[in-house]
Amino acid sequence: MFGVVPKSIWQKLNPADDNNMCTWAMRCLLVESGDRLVLIDNGIGNKQDAKFFAHYYLHGDATLEKSLKLKGFSKDDITDVFLTHLHFDHCGGSIQYNAAGGLEPAFKNATFWSNEAHWKWATQPNTREKASFLKENILPIQESGQLKFTTNDAELFPGFKIRYMNGHTDGMMLPMIQYKGKTIVFMADLIPSLAHIPVPYVMAYDTRPLLTMQEKLPFMKEAADNDYVLFFEHDPLIECCTVSETEKGVRAKEHFYLHEL
Repeated sequence: MFGVVPKSIWQKLNPADDNNMCTWAMRCLLVESGDRLVLIDNGIGNKQDAKFFAHYYLHGDATLEKSLKLKGFSKDDITDVFLTHLHFDHCGGSIQYNAAGGLEPAFKNATFWSNEAHWKWATQPNTREKASFLKENILPIQESGQLKFTTNDAELFPGFKIRYMNGHTDGMMLPMIQYKGKTIVFMADLIPSLAHIPVPYVMAYDTRPLLTMQEKLPFMKEAADNDYVLFFEHDPLIECCTVSETEKGVRAKEHFYLHEL
């Protein structure tokens, strides 16, 4: 998760357990706007076999269904599922088994949003990412007829714009959402946690780590200049933060829960 940063350094940020694994979240974001209920990413899902899940030591009792219910919604209420990218921990909840044992969209009334470049990248995967792009998570979306592609210059919904990044994986999308006079940026895997704010802290999962660094540097300056709220998908504790310029570069300024805005 920290690439070439030595463990003696990153261990202080997110300590590893006896399996040399760290705790990470799969935090989604629900956006209610007019008659739209937009879900950004949907986690790992529950349809993989025991061998698959054994690699990841999933723990805790949080589920997407429980989280939606707490807000008075169900999966059937979702009008749009926005997928930042198609790695299994971001889109695995898109597809579920039906009563007959077949695969179907878990959000039957939703449009699923990806982009053409990333869809091609995911459905014709390179050797490096093949294990992250699982066809059972991806192909049934298109087969259902519920898939749509974004365009590079479009505001997808009012107050919901997209920034494209290519260092982690080709065509990853970061939603930029206007909320209470602030711009909230869903960071996906560009900056998966608070600990990844320093530019050299990039994941070994990134297909082009140097490009990730090139993308982070101007984005972080922009975030500091415009007081963006960064929403972390994978940080185990911190939901959001703002950043500011320091003598060491851009660093976290304040961190908080989104509901505190």
